[in-house]
Amino acid sequence: MKILIVQNRKGIGDLIIFLPFIEALAKKFETKVYLLVKENSKAIDLTKNNKHVKEILILDRDNKINNGLHDGINGTLKLIQYLKRYKFDKIFIFNSSLRFNLIAKFSLIKDIYQYPLFFKKNQNITETAKKFLKKKLGIDVESNPEISLNEKDVENIRVKSKISSNEKNILLGIGGSGDTKRIPSGTFLKFMNYCTDKYKCRFFLATGKIKEEQDILNEIYNSKFKSQCLKLDDLRLEETLPYVKNCDISICNDSSFSHISAALGLQTIVLMADTPIIYGSYSPKMHPIIPEGVNEVGHNTLGKNKISALEIYKKFETLIN
Repeated sequence: MKILIVQNRKGIGDLIIFLPFIEALAKKFETKVYLLVKENSKAIDLTKNNKHVKEILILDRDNKINNGLHDGINGTLKLIQYLKRYKFDKIFIFNSSLRFNLIAKFSLIKDIYQYPLFFKKNQNITETAKKFLKKKLGIDVESNPEISLNEKDVENIRVKSKISSNEKNILLGIGGSGDTKRIPSGTFLKFMNYCTDKYKCRFFLATGKIKEEQDILNEIYNSKFKSQCLKLDDLRLEETLPYVKNCDISICNDSSFSHISAALGLQTIVLMADTPIIYGSYSPKMHPIIPEGVNEVGHNTLGKNKISALEIYKKFETLIN
């Protein structure tokens, strides 16, 4: 039996959020599954050691600029021909798109399971998926994603980088996909002050390469903590994962690294400045911090300057001990 799962949201976080649902389907039908995902989900890296995933198929589509291989009418026809070659028996579509429903039908896939059509607005990312699998297959799925790594790779990094259990090894996810999500460097530096007053610490700095993220990275790295910091920004994602796994705890903006660290088993403090709380609380490993004076965080909260370093440290203390 060949099963295709469509997860067309972009980004690492969305791919990780859907891992439990992907694995639940593989277990239900006792077969490895195929994933149709966008390249920026980094699914190839994140599922390299996942025993439930057979193959990653790349959906080359950009809804904004329409220059992807699978954009437009011609792109849809190419995607249909691409999927036809696999002769899938079943397809699970984690969206409400009529386009994907038609693609599945024209790809001659017999059994099509999909979210209700035309109900895209106000879908809770985890609850909608849970209800979908419960209704269609009677499956109960716990929202607790896990990323599997090769233990030798983790140990090699521990030895190579001289990561010691006598220190608190702390991942700082200081990047973010938008300016409103990126907590200022000063907040992280204050937190680092609190930590080093009591503990011997080493900080692993995780971020992207855009200028705004690099500015924050450099402000932290070039501080008095430089000798205690290791930058991870020059590594590919696959290379970064063992470093994250070797950390004791994670403090991250609402970014890919908050999802990654929680899925690698780290207690993860998520700094929620401008995004619905579900993205920083769906996993039992996640512990959200919201801006001071705010009862409910969401898009346009614009609270990055109201995240308290002291509150981060207090949460850190409860988790690290």
